[in-house]
Amino acid sequence: MATQHQRSLARLMVAPSVILLFAWMIVPLAMTLWFSFQRYNLLDPTQTGFAGFINYTYFLGDPGFWTALWNTLLLVGGVLAVTVAGGIALALLIDQPIWGQGVVRILVIAPFLVMPTVSALVWKNMLMNPTNGLFAYAAQSLGFQPIDFLAEIPLLSIIIIVAWQWLPFATLILLTSLQSLDSEQMEAAEMDGASAWSRFRFLILPHLNRAITVVILIETIFLLNVFAEILVTTNGGPGYESTNLTYLVYSLALLQFDVGGASAGGIVAVILANIVALFLMRGIGKALD
Repeated sequence: MATQHQRSLARLMVAPSVILLFAWMIVPLAMTLWFSFQRYNLLDPTQTGFAGFINYTYFLGDPGFWTALWNTLLLVGGVLAVTVAGGIALALLIDQPIWGQGVVRILVIAPFLVMPTVSALVWKNMLMNPTNGLFAYAAQSLGFQPIDFLAEIPLLSIIIIVAWQWLPFATLILLTSLQSLDSEQMEAAEMDGASAWSRFRFLILPHLNRAITVVILIETIFLLNVFAEILVTTNGGPGYESTNLTYLVYSLALLQFDVGGASAGGIVAVILANIVALFLMRGIGKALD
C-alpha cells in the first residue's frame, strides 16, 4: 500500500512538468502539422480549407529548397570542422602553464556569452564592412583590394561568424576532458622518446574522443536552426546563396505570408533534423562503446 501511495505521489509531483512540456512542445508541433495540410495565406484569409499534400509538394518543389538544404549541411559541417579543430588547438594551448591563465580562459570563453544578433552586427559593421571594416583597413594597408565578404562569399562569412560563437563552447568541453588525462601516461610516453605528434595521436586524441562526440552532437542540434546571423547579415542572399532551411521557412511565413507552406517546411525541417540526430546518436553510441 505504501509503495502504491508513493507512486501516486510521484506521478502527482511530476504532472505539472509533464503538462508544461506538453503545452510547450506537443501543442505547437500539432498545430504546425495541422496548418501544413491547410490552404492558409494571410494575404487572402478567405481562401482556406484542406489542401492535402499540396503544401509539401510546393515546399519541396521550391527552387530554393535543395539549395537551402545543401547550405544547411555546409553550414553545419563547416562550423563543426572549425570548432572541433580550433577547440582542440585552443584547449591544448590553454592547458599549458602560462601567466594569466585564468584571464586567458575567460577571454576565450567570452564570445559564447554574446547574443547571436549582437555578434552578427559586430562582424557585419566592424569587421567585414568593405568600406569601414577592420578587414578592409588591413587589406588596404597591405595594398590589396578589400573584399565584400557578405556579398562575394556570404555562406563562408556566416560559417566564420557562427564558428566564432561556438568555438568557446567546444574549447571548454575539450579542455575539461583534457584536464582529466593522466599526466603519468604523458610523462611515461615522453620518457620513452615519443614525439609530441605521437603523444597527441595515440594518447590525447583517443582520450578526447568522447568529448568530441558530445561537442558534435550538441552543436549540430543548434546549428541546424541558425537564423539570426543570416537575418542580420545577408537576408539569405544574394539569391539563395546563404539561405538555410530555417531561413527558407521564415521567408515563406513572414515574407510571403504563406502559413500553410511554411508549416509544411517546418515539418520537413523537423523530420530532417531528427534523421540527422538519429545518425549522430548511433555514431556516438558506437564511439563510446
